[in-house]
Amino acid sequence: MGPISSAYDYYLSTYGAQRASRYDSHKKEELRNIVNRIKKLNKESPLYKLKTSKDVQKFAIDIKESARSIQNVVAAFSEDEKGIGAAFQKKIATSSNPDAVTAEYTGSSSSFSTDEANDGFQIEVLQLAAPQTNIGNFLKRDAYDLPPGSYSFDLNLNKNSYEFQYNINTGDTNEDILHKLARLVNNSQIGLKADLLVGSQDMVALRLESKQTGLSPEEEAIFKIVPENSPESQNTMEILGIDAVSAAAENSIFLLNGREHSSYSNTFTINNVFSVTLNGVTEKNKPVVIGFKSGSEAVTDDVQLLVDSFNSMLETAERHSGTKQSNEKLLADMGNIAKAYSPELDPMGLSVSDIGLITVDREKLTESVESEQADEHIDVLNHFKDAIGRKADEASLDPMNYVKKMLVAYKNPNSNKNFVCPYISSVYSGMMVDRVY
Repeated sequence: MGPISSAYDYYLSTYGAQRASRYDSHKKEELRNIVNRIKKLNKESPLYKLKTSKDVQKFAIDIKESARSIQNVVAAFSEDEKGIGAAFQKKIATSSNPDAVTAEYTGSSSSFSTDEANDGFQIEVLQLAAPQTNIGNFLKRDAYDLPPGSYSFDLNLNKNSYEFQYNINTGDTNEDILHKLARLVNNSQIGLKADLLVGSQDMVALRLESKQTGLSPEEEAIFKIVPENSPESQNTMEILGIDAVSAAAENSIFLLNGREHSSYSNTFTINNVFSVTLNGVTEKNKPVVIGFKSGSEAVTDDVQLLVDSFNSMLETAERHSGTKQSNEKLLADMGNIAKAYSPELDPMGLSVSDIGLITVDREKLTESVESEQADEHIDVLNHFKDAIGRKADEASLDPMNYVKKMLVAYKNPNSNKNFVCPYISSVYSGMMVDRVY
């Protein structure tokens, strides 16, 4: 079962944390089209064998994920018939100090008038919203301050109350008990997180923190911990000390165009068209200006995103070039696309290297999409986008096409009896299985 473990471990460690895009979901007719393309592809595919070594598995996974990244970028830029040129109509919020405040424009193009959109607004952050934190007493890590027995306490939230029961066994150290309580709280999934703080001289304490920030005027605390009404539980809680509030929850306080406002959270909306996140307190009388990127700057950002996804796939091909797992086809296919468009891309500030990697001169690109030939340049960029999108589709359908393999036999091109081979279409997923020829 080694290859299964190594393939999945590599996939999860390298790509498992990536967020799914809305372009990763498909309608029935889209999935049907993909299946039909796979059938057509493998109907004439020759018979081959390959060794699914760890390096081959990693290469195939890298190809598949790089192709998916390009497909998602291309799909995002193909929703409008203007393609990349549609960015001229986008409203993209920008911040003069992203370390303090970031903003995203979530409204439609008609949500604001042009004058209002150009004006933007100013935010001065006076205080960030904060969670409630309870930090217990620091206890000697290897000591036995808590007597064995069964105990419980109530954890009261705004509208709910939860009873936590726990046992202390003979031989449990203070650290053992605090770990046990931390797991108990975290596994309950009630909006609190628990961990251990390590102090000096082998001392540890349990910290409880609310995921919620801010308090309404009617609330005294986000959560309260009350021990069971028994001398044993109350004495144990006195030793633990987790019922005492170390830091109360606080609301964020900020000046919006000079007027003071507050929020329970550090993320909130303004006029239902801006999603604003406060990241840090600003210097006094130095507000953050939230404005809009120009259309040409938005186009440049889109092109940079497209180029980055293209370069990533080409770098994958280059990294495996000359190895036992690559047949060099991916490097040639992707590099040739960039080289073919190089004469048209270069005047726009997109320089193509010998192997096809693209470097973007953002200033020159911005000038080109603001020039009188802007429509021609956008047209070139859209054709380039479509070309690498088609190549990414091919790579996604059959990533094993770029892996070295042993050719066994060609199918008869003159035969009308070549059938679809279901096994061929599942070679990529089948490589996870312990199968070595």
